[in-house]
Amino acid sequence: MSTAETAAQIVNPEMPDVPAHNPSKINLKDYQPPSFDVETVDLDIKLFEDHAQVDSTLKMVRQTAGDIVLFGEELELLAVTMNGEQLTPERYQQTAGKLTITDAPDEVTLALQVRICPQTNTALEGFYMAGSGDETMFVTQCEPEGFRKITFYPDRPDVLAIFTTRLEADKRYPTLLANGNLIEAGEVAEAPDRHYAIWHDPTNKPSYLFACVVADLDVLTDSYTTSEGREVLLEVYAKSADIDKCAVAMQALKDSMKWDEVNYGRAYDLDRYMIVAVSQFNMGAMENKGLNIFNTACVLSSPETTTDSRSFSVKSIIAHEYFHNWTGNRITCRDWFQLCLKEGLTVYRDQSFSADQQSSAVQRIDDVANLRAYQFAEDAGPLAHPVRPESFIEINNFYTTTVYEKGAEVVRMLANTLGAEDFRKGTDEYFRRYDGQAVTVEDFLSALSITNDKIEDFIDWYRQPGTPVVSGHQDYDSEAQTLTITLSQQTRHVSGFDAPKPLPIPVSTALFDQESGEIIAERMLLLDQAEQTFIFEDVTSEPIVSLLRDFSAPVQLNYDYQDKDLAFLLKYETNGFNRWQVTQMLVNRILLQSQGSKSNPEVYLQAVAQTLPDLAADDAMLAARLLDIPSAQELAAAIHKDYDPELVKTQRDGLYQQLAEALKEQWAALYQQLPLQAYDDSAEARGKRALRNVVLDMALTANVEGAGEWAQQQYDNASCMTERFGALQAIINHQVANADDYLDDFYKRFQDDDLVIDLWFSVQASADNVSPEIIKSLLAHKDFDWNTPNRVRSVISAFTSQPTVLWTQEGLDIYTAVIKKLDDLNPMIASRLLQVLARWNTLAEPRRQMAHEQLLDVQQQVSSKHVHESLSSVLAAANE
Repeated sequence: MSTAETAAQIVNPEMPDVPAHNPSKINLKDYQPPSFDVETVDLDIKLFEDHAQVDSTLKMVRQTAGDIVLFGEELELLAVTMNGEQLTPERYQQTAGKLTITDAPDEVTLALQVRICPQTNTALEGFYMAGSGDETMFVTQCEPEGFRKITFYPDRPDVLAIFTTRLEADKRYPTLLANGNLIEAGEVAEAPDRHYAIWHDPTNKPSYLFACVVADLDVLTDSYTTSEGREVLLEVYAKSADIDKCAVAMQALKDSMKWDEVNYGRAYDLDRYMIVAVSQFNMGAMENKGLNIFNTACVLSSPETTTDSRSFSVKSIIAHEYFHNWTGNRITCRDWFQLCLKEGLTVYRDQSFSADQQSSAVQRIDDVANLRAYQFAEDAGPLAHPVRPESFIEINNFYTTTVYEKGAEVVRMLANTLGAEDFRKGTDEYFRRYDGQAVTVEDFLSALSITNDKIEDFIDWYRQPGTPVVSGHQDYDSEAQTLTITLSQQTRHVSGFDAPKPLPIPVSTALFDQESGEIIAERMLLLDQAEQTFIFEDVTSEPIVSLLRDFSAPVQLNYDYQDKDLAFLLKYETNGFNRWQVTQMLVNRILLQSQGSKSNPEVYLQAVAQTLPDLAADDAMLAARLLDIPSAQELAAAIHKDYDPELVKTQRDGLYQQLAEALKEQWAALYQQLPLQAYDDSAEARGKRALRNVVLDMALTANVEGAGEWAQQQYDNASCMTERFGALQAIINHQVANADDYLDDFYKRFQDDDLVIDLWFSVQASADNVSPEIIKSLLAHKDFDWNTPNRVRSVISAFTSQPTVLWTQEGLDIYTAVIKKLDDLNPMIASRLLQVLARWNTLAEPRRQMAHEQLLDVQQQVSSKHVHESLSSVLAAANE
C-alpha cells in the first residue's frame, strides 16, 4: 500500500517530469482517443476534520491499444486494485500528474483510494473549502481539469460515464449534494455523529461535470412541469442570511426552462435541478449536471443590495448554465480545443434569451460594447488566438472573450445566414445526431449544413485569429440608377499562424432615401473574397448606406462615411442598436484622430442634442446608451503604437465635458422627468433608473446648479441599489460635499453583505481620483480577503479601469505584486490579471520600457504554468 511518503510529485498534469517553468504544449493535431472508456464510476467521499478520503471504483473497457492512463494532482495514493487484486508499486508507474497501469486486460474494474486536503486548497479547483467558521462549506470545481485533484481518473471530456456518489460527513454539515437524483440518505451506523447521502446520475457525463457540496445551507424550493410532462423539483441553496435573495434566480430558472422548450424544443431530463451559491469561486458559475454551482455574485439578487445590471446578469447567467444542459452536457466537447463549441453556442443562446427579457436593441448594445472593449483588444495584442485554439499549455488560460463572445458571434452569423427556420432545423439535427456524445466544431457545422452546404465555409472563423477590418466606398450612377458598393477585408497576420485568408462576412445593409429617410432596399451582403462589388439596381437617387446593421459580423468597419451621413443615420435608422452604433462611429472618429480619423465634434454634439429628448421619452434605456463614450480599454485597443494613457484620458474626458455642456440646459428637465419611484423590475423602470444615473453624472460634469444636492437626495431617498450606488459613484467621482461621509454610510449600512462591500471597494478603486495609495489602503483593509476572487476583482480589476494610474511605476508595482502573490495562492486568477497587461508593447516610451522591466521581473518570481504561459505570450510582443 502506498503511503504519504510514496505520493507523486505533482507538477504538470499532461507531461510527466517536465519542470513547471518549461511545460510542453498540447496540440489539437495530436489528439488521440483514450485507450479505455469508463462505463460506470462509484465514488465514496468521506470528509474529515483535516482531510478527505476518496474511494473510487471504475469499470473500464478497452477501446484501442495502449495502457490505462489516469491523471491526478495533489493526491496521496493509498491503494489501487485491479479486478480484485491489489497492485504493488511494481505493477504501475506513478509520475508527475499520471498513474499508468500497463498490461491491463480488455475489461477492468479498477479501485483506487486516495487522500486529499480540501481544507488547504486555495486554488479553488477540485474539492475545496470555502468560507470559514460557521459559514464553512466544501464544494467542487472540476472544469476543466479539477477532477484530477479529487482522484486518479482519465480526466478528459471525451470519457463519459455514469456516476454514483456517496458523501459522508459530520452532521454539522446537513447539506450533502451531488449530481443526479438522491437515492439514499441516513446516519452512519458506526459513527452516529456522521451521516451520508447517495446520489445517482443516470446520464453519461465527463468528469468535468462532476459536482458535490458538503455544507449547512437553507434552500428555496419550487417546481416546473416540462413540455414532456416531467415534474422537476427546483432547489436554490444558499446561506440562511441569503435565502431571501434567491427568488430572482428561481424565476429566471423557470423562464429559461420554458424558453428552451419554445425556441429549441429542449426539455429538462432529470427529476431535480439544484443551484448552490458559493462565495469563493473562480468562475461565474458552473453547469455541473443537475447541480449547478454559482458564484454568489451570479445568483443572489434583491432590490436593496443588487444593481439592475447585476440583477439582469443573474438572470442571464442562470439561463446560460441551464442551457448548457443540452449544449455542453448532453452534447459535450471531444477535447478542450472544442471549448468554443459549447461556450460560443450557449452564449449565443443566453444572449437571445436576454434579448427577449428586455429591449433587444439594448441587449445587442451590451453584447457588442463588451466585445469591442475586451475581445477586440485581445485580438489586437499578443494573446490573440483563434476561437478554437490550436495549442495550449494550460487550458484555463483560454476561457477568454475570444472563445466565449467571439464564439457566440460566429454562431450568430451562422444563424443569420441560415435564417430562423433553417437554423432551428440545423440545431434539431445537431441534437438528434450527437445526443450523448463528445463532438467537434466540424460536427456542429455538418449538422447545420443540412439546408445550406455553404455553412461549412465558416470553419475558418474558428481557425483564424484576429479581427477583420472591412473597408468600403460607394459609387452612384444616376443614368443607370445603380449603386455600387465596394467592400474589402483585411486581417492582421498573427505571429505563429498561417497568413490570414478571406472569411465569409455577412454584412447586413440598408439603403435610406436622403429626402424621406425611408428604407428603399435591404440586403444581406456576403463578403467572402478579399474585395467584392455589390450592385443595387433601380435606385432613383443616391442613398445613405447603413452597413453592418445589428452588428452582423464581428469586424471593424472603415467605410467612406461623411459626418453628415452618420448624423442622418442617427436620426432615421429604424433599429436602436444601429443608432447607437453610428454614435460610436462618430465618437471614435473624434477621439482617434491621431490614428487617422477626422471628425467635427459639433456634428456629433448637435445630432445627440436633437435626438435625446424624444428618445428619452420613448426608450429611456436606449437614450442612456446613446450617451456612451467608448471606454479607455476600447480606445486603447484601436491604438497600435505610442499609446499615451494620459492623452487618451484627456481627449475622452474632454469630449465627455463637451457633451455635458452642450446639453446643459436639458439635464435639469430630464432629471425632473425621472423621479424616484417605488421599485419595479420592468424593463421600462430599469431604463429610467439607468438614464437618471447618466443624467446625474452629466449634470455634475456640466456644473449644473444644484446637481450635488440631487446626488445627495438620490442617495438618501433611494428605493434600490441602482439609485443608491449610482448616486454614490457620482458623489465620489465628482467629490460632492461630504463624499467621505457618504462612503462611510454606505459601508455601515451594508457591512454584513459581502457582495455590497465588493461595490464599496470597487467604487473607490475605479474612482476618477484613485491613487496608488488608495489601492494600497484597500488591499490592507480588514475586509479584504486574498482567498475570495470576488474581493480581489473588486479592487484589482476595478483599478485597471484607470490606465493613467495603472501604467505608472507605482501602479505597476502594486499590480505585479498582486500577480506574484496570487501565483502561489490562486494561479488561475493570477494569470487572468496578468493578461490585462498584454498590450504593454503599444505604450509610448518611457512607459513601454518600464512595463517591460516589470514583466521580466514577474517572470523571475512566478512558478505556475498558468502565469508562465500567459507571460510568455505577453513578452513575445517585445519582438513585434
